[in-house]
Amino acid sequence: MPEPIKPKPSSPPVNSRQLITQANTSKTQNIVEQIVKTIDGLTEGLQKYPIRDLVKHAEEFGPYLKQQRLETNQVRKFLDAVNRLKADLTETGEFSKIETEIVLLKPKLAYAAARQKAAKPLGEVMSAAIDKVYSKEDFERLVQLLESIIAYHKAEGGK
Repeated sequence: MPEPIKPKPSSPPVNSRQLITQANTSKTQNIVEQIVKTIDGLTEGLQKYPIRDLVKHAEEFGPYLKQQRLETNQVRKFLDAVNRLKADLTETGEFSKIETEIVLLKPKLAYAAARQKAAKPLGEVMSAAIDKVYSKEDFERLVQLLESIIAYHKAEGGK
C-alpha cells in the first residue's frame, strides 16, 4: 500500500525562542515609535508631554534598552553633556545661554548610535525630544525623560 503524500512545510520550523524574540522586538520597536509619535504630536514643546505618559513610556523603554544591551558608558558623553547643561541652567537661570548646546546634543547621540547599535533607539527618542525643547520648562522635561529612562534601564539590571 503506498504511503500518503505529506505536504512539505512552506517555511523552516521556528523554535519558540525565535518567536518570543520576534514578538519582543516587534513590541519594543513599537515603544520607540509610540514615544516618538507622542513627542512629535506635542505642538507647544516638550513641557506638554504628560508626566504620567512619560513615566509609562520610560517604564517600557528602559527594559527594552537593557534587552538591546545598551550600557550607559555608550552614551556617557551625552549624559554628561545633559548634566552639565542642567547645572549651567541652574546656575544662570537663562535658557538662551544653553539653547545652542541642547541642539548640539543630537550629534552626540548620532555618534553614539553609529558606534553602537544598542544606542540607536535612545538616539531616536532623545532626538525627537530635543526637537521640542524651546524653553527652560521644555529642557526640564527632557531631563525628566532621560532620567526616567535611565532609572528603568538600571532597575532592569542595565549597566
